[in-house]
Amino acid sequence: MQTRIIGTTMPVLEVDLEPGESVFSESGELSWMTASIQMTTHTQMGGGGGLMGILKRVAGGGSLFMTEYRAYQYAGSVSFATKIPGHIVPVELAPGQEYMVHRHGFLCATPQVTIGVDFQQSLGAGIFGGDGFMLQRVGGMGTAWLELSGELVQKNLAPGEVLRVHPGHVGAFQASVGFQITTVPGIKNAIFGGDGIFLAEMAGPGTIWLQTLPLSRLAHKIAEYLPERRGESRPIGAGSVVGGGLLGGIVGSLLDNDQ
Repeated sequence: MQTRIIGTTMPVLEVDLEPGESVFSESGELSWMTASIQMTTHTQMGGGGGLMGILKRVAGGGSLFMTEYRAYQYAGSVSFATKIPGHIVPVELAPGQEYMVHRHGFLCATPQVTIGVDFQQSLGAGIFGGDGFMLQRVGGMGTAWLELSGELVQKNLAPGEVLRVHPGHVGAFQASVGFQITTVPGIKNAIFGGDGIFLAEMAGPGTIWLQTLPLSRLAHKIAEYLPERRGESRPIGAGSVVGGGLLGGIVGSLLDNDQ
């Protein structure tokens, strides 16, 4: 198997497969492939926990189906492009070497890689709508490719070193990094700070990848320029205030933290 990442702002991963080799991804990730590649859709590949793992992934907004791309009699290639500006990051997996990835971060992987939901928190989504915050655990044996949005900032945390991050900027990190959702300290900071009321607290040791373009923020910015239909109100965006009131700002902050 040979792989290459082509491009800068909107990169694509091209995978050259010899007969008998394969990769898998969630359904809908394919960009293009040669005629010698055969597709097979499964519900079990990359389950990372059997039936319960699949159900948790679907409940968290993931796909029920995984698609395998295999070269049978002849060599071929299959390609996966990013959906928004960003980077494709390959990670090597082995026992004790697992990664946590944001909900939209898994692109594709070799057959022995597993993927499942490891962390899920609503962050107010039960009241205000949205999918909440979810992390996927990528493990097993082999190589996985991650799709992270915007530019990447890699930080290596020493044991006990703590970094507090806006949840939308969490791209991926080694499973050795401690992770929990905490609130912004101080009621004035939470209400008037404009940065949301939740932070991800990450504690070393381990490597983390921060992404500069959270998908939720990109969606809100695009929504500002979409024409409003008659009788419909515009979606609440980052830092917006409904009727000039304080409640709208808090709701907007909650939605902005949904990933």
